[in-house]
Amino acid sequence: QVQLVESGGRLVQAGGSLRLACAASGRTFSSIHMGWFRQAPGKEREFVARISASGGSTYYADSVKGRFTISRDGAKSTVYLQMNSLKPEDTAVYYCAGAWPFTPNDYQYWGQGTQVTVSS
Repeated sequence: QVQLVESGGRLVQAGGSLRLACAASGRTFSSIHMGWFRQAPGKEREFVARISASGGSTYYADSVKGRFTISRDGAKSTVYLQMNSLKPEDTAVYYCAGAWPFTPNDYQYWGQGTQVTVSS
């Protein structure tokens, strides 16, 4: 079992930066792929970024490519989302999630979310 706790969300002005963190409990962090998702009011949850268990592979949604960077620190069992050049449309609740490599699209573990609000 893996428990995930996000932090770092807050109100920021457009053009600013934020770094979200997701701390994982348990010994399996290094074995699972990690992803970030977001859900804006009135919209469906959407994929933002993912990183492989080894950290050697990353993938981003087109809407954040070049602005956001996902990374992970095995020693701290934490995955990060560095968000630069933020836009009002990035406003959402951001969730981190974990998936086993043999079912990479089946995110079984989810955090409670952290609110990011970008003002214009």
